[in-house]
Amino acid sequence: MKIQSIALLLIVLLPATVRAEDSSPGTPPMKNTDGFTNTPIVPGTTWHVHDPNRPQPEIVTPGSFSTQDSPGKPPSDAVVLFNGGDLSAWRDAKGAPAHWKIENGELIESKGDIFTKQEFGDVQLHVEFQCPPPKGHSQERGNSGVFLMGKYEVQVLDSYQNPTYADGTLGAMYGQHPPLANVARPPGQWQVYDIVFHPPHFDENGKLKSPAIATVFLNGVLVQDHQTFDGPTGWKILGHYSPQPPTGPISLQDHNNVTRFRNIWARQLKAAE
Repeated sequence: MKIQSIALLLIVLLPATVRAEDSSPGTPPMKNTDGFTNTPIVPGTTWHVHDPNRPQPEIVTPGSFSTQDSPGKPPSDAVVLFNGGDLSAWRDAKGAPAHWKIENGELIESKGDIFTKQEFGDVQLHVEFQCPPPKGHSQERGNSGVFLMGKYEVQVLDSYQNPTYADGTLGAMYGQHPPLANVARPPGQWQVYDIVFHPPHFDENGKLKSPAIATVFLNGVLVQDHQTFDGPTGWKILGHYSPQPPTGPISLQDHNNVTRFRNIWARQLKAAE
């Protein structure tokens, strides 16, 4: 009885199959030998439910979370746009080198908007920012913005105990959609945007097929839930679409403030199956 119990325990503890996640980080995943090919086909694909031949996801090493004292690390497949060192990934509106200041590894809002040299379409974007000490009120405090494709703005503002119009507060898709909640931290603390953006699509005649869409987390809280842009951002006007290229730069707005930025990175998103 004792020998049989030990044998049974070993059978339970030993893995029945070799799984992709058992391979070491940075090495190609092993083929999964567990699965079924006598199950129904998943709609819209050629794969069976639990198909052992279905391609494994790419291995990405996750980054680390930031603290107030130090920025975290981006995931292994991220395009690093600013890590505290230089502005080599950025340009000004005319294509010349960006001239924002760098101080203590932080990027400081200065004269003129800046744009990434690389262009993005479907993207996951991470941006950390810090609003300056309170001065003025409403739109005068810590005003900047994160623009996707250089056209679609997610507002940056000191909205801690600072009322302003709802579609212009921190977390808003500026001029269009207020955030679902005000989760602003006090000025002087680092705040975090994590944005998933999908660009608009047009048919061969330039007619809009699908609008731009953003999902936005601010300080870990969902503030825009797969929300559509009504068109490119404007001031005191309605958004309106016109044909545009499939990719565009990420830009940071200069609004005559001294908002600081750090740890900016992006992941180009691949289409699902």
